[in-house]
Amino acid sequence: MRYRKHEVKDHARETWVGCCDVILPSFTNDLRALNEAAIRHDVRRNIECGFWGALLVSECNTTTEEYIKFMEIAVDEAAGKHNFLIHGTFDTTDELLRVADAGAAIGMEGLLLGHSNSFYPRSEDELYGYLSGVANKTDLAVALFVTVQMNLGRIHTSGYPVSVIRRMAELENVAAVKYEVGRPGIAGDLECWKVLKGTGVLFSDPLEAHAPLLVEMLGMQFMGTSNYEYWGPAIPEIFNLLRAGHYEAAMEKYWKINPARQARVAAQATFAGANFIHRYLWKYQAWLQGYNGGPMRQPIMKVNDAQMRLVRDGLVRSGFEVPADDAIAFYTGRNPA
Repeated sequence: MRYRKHEVKDHARETWVGCCDVILPSFTNDLRALNEAAIRHDVRRNIECGFWGALLVSECNTTTEEYIKFMEIAVDEAAGKHNFLIHGTFDTTDELLRVADAGAAIGMEGLLLGHSNSFYPRSEDELYGYLSGVANKTDLAVALFVTVQMNLGRIHTSGYPVSVIRRMAELENVAAVKYEVGRPGIAGDLECWKVLKGTGVLFSDPLEAHAPLLVEMLGMQFMGTSNYEYWGPAIPEIFNLLRAGHYEAAMEKYWKINPARQARVAAQATFAGANFIHRYLWKYQAWLQGYNGGPMRQPIMKVNDAQMRLVRDGLVRSGFEVPADDAIAFYTGRNPA
């Protein structure tokens, strides 16, 4: 680890600058093991695209041991050139803490802290008790995972109680808040930013379409996590231009990729209400930009031809060069094993 626990906030303000996308695990063609060559390929491609780092996704039916191996492969391949976050949504708290301990020893940069599907807090205090309990038991920098998938609308109508965000910001190793609730509109973004102002905790809205406003008006320096790899290097390029004050150049690129942005939104509408992120579609979107692709384990939503054509066509209309429309090549992957 490049920091001590009491240094987390200063460290994040100095070094968490850029875009953090996701890398999904890749498997051998019989789905019995991780595909190390494919994972290394994706890490290299992610570095090429200019990302600050990646969230290593845990929701793809890897065992705990496999996820730890996934971290080891990614960190080894990056050789200090990339940052990685743990996807903290494991089945039990004990499993999460085991992975966090292993990640700290391996050299992971931080922990995106969510909770398991079976955790059903009935009050703000119960939610805070869980989150602070985990944060206090790890030395890793913590990014709070504030999302609608956590099913907390019963506690606060925004989708996440802002008082819990305020209390968590006081902990020494809370570095950032990934805020994606409070929709429709972005009034929630402003409220969260105001709550975090002066605490040393970074505010991040992962919706890249909001970046021009949030970088210029709120000074957002860290954006993630989401599947920005769908656009290849375009999102880091736009974000860096915005951060450098080159607004017109950033907006030229922003509008150029808008057909793909619209296609992505349209594809999401095809599985609305599932309360489940379409990881196979994300895998395909990444494959279109040179990532490995390959088979994935169940349970996972199937990706159909119409969805693949939709997101592929969006990239073509945005000016990207993409592979031929070949589902077999995607399911095989670029590094079959």
